[in-house]
Amino acid sequence: MAKTRSTKSKQSILKKSINIITKVFLYFLMVSFIWVLAYRFINPPITLLMVLRNIERKADGKSFKTDKKWVDFEDMSDNMKRAAVSAEDQLFLKHIGFDMKAIEKAFASNAKGKKVKGGSTISQQTAKNVFLWPGRSWVRKGFEAYFTLLIELLWSKERILEVYLNVIEMGDGIYGAEAAAQEYYGKSCKKLTKKQAALIASCFPNPRRWTPKNATPYIRHRQYLILRTMNRLGPLDF
Repeated sequence: MAKTRSTKSKQSILKKSINIITKVFLYFLMVSFIWVLAYRFINPPITLLMVLRNIERKADGKSFKTDKKWVDFEDMSDNMKRAAVSAEDQLFLKHIGFDMKAIEKAFASNAKGKKVKGGSTISQQTAKNVFLWPGRSWVRKGFEAYFTLLIELLWSKERILEVYLNVIEMGDGIYGAEAAAQEYYGKSCKKLTKKQAALIASCFPNPRRWTPKNATPYIRHRQYLILRTMNRLGPLDF
């Protein structure tokens, strides 16, 4: 009799646990869907990376700094759009969020203990920057894949690129193409030349280490490669 009660008690606990997990999962799906859908129309006011960077600045004895100014897609230089796609994700207009060849290449390199750049698409980077925290854990990667699929489903390619070029880090306390253009060239991003846009994009992998103001030979070489790719790709056909 005691064993029967114990078994029923365990089954009851298991059932309650499953119910709670199911409700949490469904709640997460609903909230995340509404969140992503809202950002199709509302510009993200701030990202977790911006918050974390300011915490780091404060810890280093620096003042808070978040230079950013939103620029609508149609008001952004085509040179900046093309430079970003050329530098980060040349198949941006063709894939549905993931570049499988780049992912396979990254896995193969990781298996050999090497680091690979370029595994993440613009869609993945946008999902990470807007909805998640910095990091390289498998848990975060799983959430990144989920939010990437959501933005590809709910946003247009124009919206993805617009958000990307307005929120990504482009220097110490500098976020988005407009703030970068003002900081490095004293002009609006709408007026960036091909060379200027390519130089900004060449620093994307590590914008706090590299800067257009003091471009190293490596960055100049990246700029040259990006310019060559921009010429090959031609205008972006949205």
